[in-house]
Amino acid sequence: MIINSDFQPAWWLKGSHRQTIYPSLFRKRRLPPLRRERVELPDGDFIDLDWTPPVSGPLVLILHGLEGNIHSHYAAGLLSTLYQTSMNVVFMHFRGCSGEPNRLVRSYHSGETSDLDFVVRKLRLDHPGRSLSVLGVSLGGNVLLKWLGEQTSDPGIARAIAISVPFELAAAADRLEQGRSRIYQNYLLKKLLRSLRAKIQIVDMPMTEQDLQQLTTLRAFDNLVTAPLNGFKDANDYYQQCSSRRFLATINTPTLILHAKDDPFMHPAVIPDANELGQGIRLELSEHGGHVGFIAGNIPAKPVYWIDQRVQQFLSDPAIPNA
Repeated sequence: MIINSDFQPAWWLKGSHRQTIYPSLFRKRRLPPLRRERVELPDGDFIDLDWTPPVSGPLVLILHGLEGNIHSHYAAGLLSTLYQTSMNVVFMHFRGCSGEPNRLVRSYHSGETSDLDFVVRKLRLDHPGRSLSVLGVSLGGNVLLKWLGEQTSDPGIARAIAISVPFELAAAADRLEQGRSRIYQNYLLKKLLRSLRAKIQIVDMPMTEQDLQQLTTLRAFDNLVTAPLNGFKDANDYYQQCSSRRFLATINTPTLILHAKDDPFMHPAVIPDANELGQGIRLELSEHGGHVGFIAGNIPAKPVYWIDQRVQQFLSDPAIPNA
């Protein structure tokens, strides 16, 4: 089902780039108290989970975007909003994103779903009888939707939310090489290269500093690093196999997708049609909102972060049964 979103952008933040950039630069990051848990993975690697203090409500697992972490601009707002409504929130860092390089040559990517599957199973085992929902932002949303589409039986989660998803990875890579969107490509590429250089200091990696200096686009990074280190032939093979759009039709879990038509990380053509969506999906489209922006409000000094409100509403909706 596709419906028109009720989101209305702040009059003082019109335009996709303002919506996208403002929270990254100006949003205050007040995190609730957190407890870190290190999870050892079956292949000898690890990931870190950050937990809000225990409460009696449902569990909510959050997946971040490319090179994101607990300090990403959307993290504090989501954690605080959900925790204040008696939800136990778990923030999952993908491999190498919690401030310490991961142990193995391989890392995370847009289609790596085995770690999510492992964590979901662990949470269900450690907290039997608790309702569990999963929320993914940008790359994390692509991972979540792909994982849901891969399930051949009930995935065991009550609800899912995916925000600003790059439904077609190749198209997103192309878009980020065009016009003002190159700002985001340059920013993300610098972060990826910084992380990779830190990892090269402690892990024997099959590339040199000279190789890294030649990388000027995300596609080139995926071709040299992401694809070969994770079993893909090249960037195109990686994009084709891992784009979430082709996994949507089999999703039956109640799933909310929030997306803006003016998202500067991709063209509107990547937005799936209604006939591509599984029975559980509710795709809410807004004309504006940028990439993980969606900032409303009439007073510039008091921005309203609409995503936090909409996520809380969906997770608290009594009309949706909890698994």
